[in-house]
Amino acid sequence: MATIKDIAQEAGVSSTTVSRVLNNDVTLAVSEETRTRIFSIAEQLQYKPSRLRRMKKDEQLSRQQIGLLMWSTLEDEHDDPYFYSIRKGIETRCEELGISIVKVMRGGSRAEMQPAHELDGVIVVGSIDEGDVLQLYSNSKRLVFVNHSFELNEYDTVMLHFEQATRAVISHFRTLGHERIGYIGGNDMVHRLYRHEDGFENDEPRRIFFERAMRELGLYDESLVIKAQWSSNSGYEAMNRLLEQSAKPTACFIGSDPMAVGALRALHEHGLKVPQDMAIIGFDDIEISAYLNPPLTTVRAYTEQMGRAAVQLLLERIEGREAAVHMTINTTLIVRESCGSPLLQNDI
Repeated sequence: MATIKDIAQEAGVSSTTVSRVLNNDVTLAVSEETRTRIFSIAEQLQYKPSRLRRMKKDEQLSRQQIGLLMWSTLEDEHDDPYFYSIRKGIETRCEELGISIVKVMRGGSRAEMQPAHELDGVIVVGSIDEGDVLQLYSNSKRLVFVNHSFELNEYDTVMLHFEQATRAVISHFRTLGHERIGYIGGNDMVHRLYRHEDGFENDEPRRIFFERAMRELGLYDESLVIKAQWSSNSGYEAMNRLLEQSAKPTACFIGSDPMAVGALRALHEHGLKVPQDMAIIGFDDIEISAYLNPPLTTVRAYTEQMGRAAVQLLLERIEGREAAVHMTINTTLIVRESCGSPLLQNDI
């Protein structure tokens, strides 16, 4: 593709002169012969101004039709806005670029999945077996997996930096003098679309990194790790179980803010003060976190950015990128009163 520099070399003038001539700059003092020669060379080299190239690219984008495959149901999104925020990021970015999301599929509804091979690409949100996804959409180079349980080597993926986030939480607790630290979190399932079985359980990254970091410190206690469901009610029940321990933890990392809401209720019912009797840190930084009693210290997960990043990766694939890319989105620890420190923010 010809450039202004190519035209300048052919015409024997500067690139600035070529640019001003092609943009019809009437203040430029240049002979009519030079002006004509520049236009003639530009036509011979089939030069297209950048604005025309951008218009052509925008037109090509507007013809792209992509699909969105989510495991979570609308009810799931209402109960926990984590996946809603990812979807919002995808939809907002597509709207900005003029890309059409022509098909939204939800595996969690157990609706019959119809093949969608006609699409220009598919973004998968949540942990869904890649073999099942390929039955739905066979072009593996135009699949982007967001928030999958583990990195998929052959596919583009977007994930949170769970290890750094978890280590930052533990480090903050340790700075406050805590050693007996508990963990409450949900299970991580890799779901199936077409088969009758529910899927298989995979190691949940927050729990795995919590165990690893605590073992390195010589502080890991398996009895203080409670597996539950990703809901407020389950967080409530899990905290009650944790409080049954003869030697209770003085701090607890909770894998999601909705679970932390339930856990705080359990602590209040037991007459325990937060953070005096137990310090709490959640994960997500949903809107309600700042308005709990006490306001919740939590890890801010940039889920909307995850969705926007997924669109970018898919576009790169559509434009011809061959190698798979794995993008990791950082987080920020938002320190509030539930762990007994002054209000501040620490980048993770």
